[in-house]
Amino acid sequence: MTVLPRRVWIVTALAALVSAAVFAAPAGAAPKGGRLVAFRSCPDLLRYAKAHAAPFVTAYGFGRTVGVKATPGGVLAPSAGKSTPQQGVDYSGTNVQEAGVDEPDVVKTNGTTLFAVENSQLEAVDVSAATPKLLDTLTLSGGGSYELLLSGTHLLVLSRGGYWAEPLPAQARLMPAPVPSSSTLTEVDVSDPSALKIVRTLTLDGGYLDARMIGGTVRVVSSSPMPLELPYVTPAGGTAIELSAAQAKNRAVVASSRAAAWLPSYRLGKRPRRSLVSCRDVRRPPSFSGLGLLTVTTINLQKGLAPVDSTAVMTDGRIVYASPTSLYVASERWAVRPLPAAPTEPPSSGPDVTTQIHVFDISDPTRTRYLGSGTVPGYLLSQWSLSEFQGVLRVVSTDTPAWWGTGPASQSYLTTLRQQDQRLVQVGQVDGLGRGDRVYAVRMIGDTGYVVTFRQVDPLYTVDLHDPAHPQVLGQLDLPGYSSYLHPISDNLLLGIGQNVDPQTNEPSGTQVSLFDVSDPKHPTRLAHAALGQGWSAAESDHHAFLYWPATGLVVVPFGQQAVAMHVSRGGIGELGRIVHDRARQSVLPQIDRSVVVRNTLLTVSSAGLASNALSTLAPLGWATFPPGATVPTPVPLPGGPITR
Repeated sequence: MTVLPRRVWIVTALAALVSAAVFAAPAGAAPKGGRLVAFRSCPDLLRYAKAHAAPFVTAYGFGRTVGVKATPGGVLAPSAGKSTPQQGVDYSGTNVQEAGVDEPDVVKTNGTTLFAVENSQLEAVDVSAATPKLLDTLTLSGGGSYELLLSGTHLLVLSRGGYWAEPLPAQARLMPAPVPSSSTLTEVDVSDPSALKIVRTLTLDGGYLDARMIGGTVRVVSSSPMPLELPYVTPAGGTAIELSAAQAKNRAVVASSRAAAWLPSYRLGKRPRRSLVSCRDVRRPPSFSGLGLLTVTTINLQKGLAPVDSTAVMTDGRIVYASPTSLYVASERWAVRPLPAAPTEPPSSGPDVTTQIHVFDISDPTRTRYLGSGTVPGYLLSQWSLSEFQGVLRVVSTDTPAWWGTGPASQSYLTTLRQQDQRLVQVGQVDGLGRGDRVYAVRMIGDTGYVVTFRQVDPLYTVDLHDPAHPQVLGQLDLPGYSSYLHPISDNLLLGIGQNVDPQTNEPSGTQVSLFDVSDPKHPTRLAHAALGQGWSAAESDHHAFLYWPATGLVVVPFGQQAVAMHVSRGGIGELGRIVHDRARQSVLPQIDRSVVVRNTLLTVSSAGLASNALSTLAPLGWATFPPGATVPTPVPLPGGPITR
């Protein structure tokens, strides 16, 4: 994760806390992990929900206070007569964490056609020849951000939902009730890329959190907050009598609610809404963890968008990770301490936090089955904090979250867990990683783990994981700066993308690429590093923006309005050149979002269009312009360095 200004950390903190603070456990009483409890029936679910909702019903509804206004927010056919291109041989796919487990991204290709979401439009581009050709444009509705999954001639467009809540006035005692937005999944027929056709849409209650696809089966993870579609009243005035009367009526509304009000629903096309999950398919943690629902919906794209299976947990979720057979969802449980009087300084110690992890069996393409739950100390950085290997889940966590700052007591852990009797049971743990630091990057490859922590120097830890009961730190490399994304180049080489740091100010001073030799885990070394200039790369926080093409040792990372192409080998890092989209003829050059290899060409995508360059020399080959949309590229200062036009 990149270093951001403090105000961004504060916004992140509020976003993380807004859904959990209402139900935060008292200090020192964070809920424990363990077997989830299944509801036996709808009356059973209703009794539980109503009993736990009652304390949060006010004169203005559920969790609302006077003066708070919540604002809803938006959040492939092979060419005839030719062999089908193969991913990894003829073209590069999305950079994913686990082989065979596809992740949603803004660009997808089958080696013949490239599909991209830019400017709230779906673009289809013929990339079968060196010169790209725009085939069709489909305007997307619903607003928000979009991601894609591709299976044969079925393209799934996922529109990320969510909710917004305005800050509370100082005198408010409750957090504002979040207003849910629906998430839209759109199936697009791309059998003829020159005539994109929407087949059907699926609308889900709540916000789409993430998704994974194995074969043609998609698991969509969504989060629905507590029910708000109830006929709450508001007080006629501000007197104590009027407030009390309104609160009594709202409590009666909750008490008389039916199960449908507490369960998410979906709508397929124009058909009537249906419940997304049944009461008996909902589970809850043994300790109260909120009234929202985290739902895993199974969809078989080859059969359409109709859900074939759904299961839910009465909790929230933040991080999704999947192996070929298991899906994990992690969320934090907080015991919040008061903030300091001076808001400009971070507190010396963060909130008491544990992370609950729920695991689901996804080996059956027609069913998702809950397996168990467990807890690890602290906070997870991202999906890379989780990794399953030979039936063991490895988790890297830190005492304090990234946005809270660091303190002398902060440390990180690597915990191993195994599923047993509907529990994720701890097998082993190593602590003491980066005392006073926080985690910036994690990568676990086979039975070796790599963890980067940072405060003043960048310790790269190598961890032996071959014995899950006794993980142990083998080596440590201290360097200025840090890496926030790690990528294996070979069995013995590891590439890091991150920031160099000014030794005087300890502030980031520009993006750097580091090449590590990890052939001796006890003594990792840095073979080479390259400074890209002042600024940030999207690959530092989004691994989908990173491209590595093993056949030629090509690495491409976006850097401001450039795509920096490098050749990486044991001999070092050599820059090939930098691509910019100056053919866009815009007053401000667009930022390049993604890079893709198709046969002997390097394709780069921005909001303005798609450029094609020779893979070996970066010589320009062609350009396809995207129609302008509502989105205007954000101006970014152009970093220095050689430019390939």
